[in-house]
Amino acid sequence: MAQVDPSRRGPGRVRTGRAVRPRARGPFRVLLAMLLTALVVGGAVPYVSGPGRAYLSYLVLAEQADAAGAARAAAEARAAGGQVVQEYPQIGAVLAYAAAGGFADEVRARPGVAAVGATRTAPVPGPPRPLDGAGDFGPGAVRAGSADGRDDTTATVADPAEHDAWNLTLLGAAAGPGGDTTPNLLGGPETPALRKVLVAVLDSGVDDTHPDLRAAVDPGASASCADGRPDARTGAWRPDDGVGESGHGTHVAGIVGAARDGRGVSGVAPGVRIAAVRLLGPLGQYYAENIVCGMLWAADHGAKAVNNSYFADPWKYNCPADRDQAALTAAVGRAVDYARRKGAVVVASAGNDGQDLGAARTDERSPNDRTAGPAESRYVGPECVRLPGELPGVVTVTAVNRDGRPSVYTNHGRGRVSLAAPGGDPDGGAQGAVVSDWPGGRYAALAGTSMAAAHVTGAVAVAAALHPDWDADRLADLLAATAAASCPPGPHACGDRQYYGAGTLTLPR
Repeated sequence: MAQVDPSRRGPGRVRTGRAVRPRARGPFRVLLAMLLTALVVGGAVPYVSGPGRAYLSYLVLAEQADAAGAARAAAEARAAGGQVVQEYPQIGAVLAYAAAGGFADEVRARPGVAAVGATRTAPVPGPPRPLDGAGDFGPGAVRAGSADGRDDTTATVADPAEHDAWNLTLLGAAAGPGGDTTPNLLGGPETPALRKVLVAVLDSGVDDTHPDLRAAVDPGASASCADGRPDARTGAWRPDDGVGESGHGTHVAGIVGAARDGRGVSGVAPGVRIAAVRLLGPLGQYYAENIVCGMLWAADHGAKAVNNSYFADPWKYNCPADRDQAALTAAVGRAVDYARRKGAVVVASAGNDGQDLGAARTDERSPNDRTAGPAESRYVGPECVRLPGELPGVVTVTAVNRDGRPSVYTNHGRGRVSLAAPGGDPDGGAQGAVVSDWPGGRYAALAGTSMAAAHVTGAVAVAAALHPDWDADRLADLLAATAAASCPPGPHACGDRQYYGAGTLTLPR
């Protein structure tokens, strides 16, 4: 995600992720400070304190990718001294916590285990606290929520009243009443066909009290997976205002499906139902278990598209030569495959580093959950992948500006990206970025491949409404075909596959 700050202009304004944590004298001292900060600004510390021990979280994958495999993985994890806090029977995996040390190597050597990977590098005092009646993939206990998801660190803009929606015009949307642009090609602002479609926004949380999103967010399909366990209690899906960039998911959700009512913004698919799934955890990370949990939750609740406008922490790129990173790739890959088999198009942002994903490149930010010291530069090859955007079957989206040309920050790569969509210019003000919803009934202008991916997710919803019986592959193929048909050839035009994939997104008709 890149963010526009109207008070500052000039080069180098693209934010490509979360800030590096400050240097400190020792990891445990910094860990204590981090957890105390979480207590003050984000609610209760989410981890059970152990007797002076430091724990890491692990994903354990069985060779058998089903419920029996998950049971086997759980048994082997417990036998090695781990505490299993969540099973993922859909993919034969479990989330376990164990004291930092030889847990992974011990479990890897056990029969029936395919892979084990630490999902974090910074230890915590213990496993997360028990959930009160909402710790599985079934219906959760209903309890009133109170968080309003306000995030006052981002400059906001005035209510745009659905005017100058250049991003929707670029998709080939038709003109609506009064000359405004309507993205809905199904006969009205909010048709019954779109209301039957559910899409999931896996992100930092969604403020469902925002006027543009009140009717869109489906509480019955929404949850938090902020610690790798589904929490369906009322309001759990809302952003945590104590965590940086928590408004991001509300902005993404607005692009997907904000109501068309003459106020605020209009989404690509107004009238669609949104499953708000919060992944961003209390320490500001999108760990692999959060992604796995969110993907499975979305799939089991019938989502036709799953939007992923983030990258997995703590490794920006996950390399197969590293056993931990290989296990994380396998776990998220299983979850993506499960969602696709259940009928969901999995959409992901390509990233905002301006890098060729098909070439060797530098990673200067990993691991980004370390508690001390600067990041060390890693030189990674094309075999190292950004999760979930570079997994097989994922629709990976690059960003273009208002003029249809590639945004300077967008990642790219021939054979690595699927489609291009409006992401905007972070130095272009509200007219050059993408204006969408922000927590607290406000609006913000942001730019990035996060925004581009959200446009594609909205277009999948339109395609699913037009073709309710189509599977995920057929829906994705339709978007690719309509994008290719609208693109002229030429350098830095849609014929340049490394920036555009199949072409620039066009709404299906």
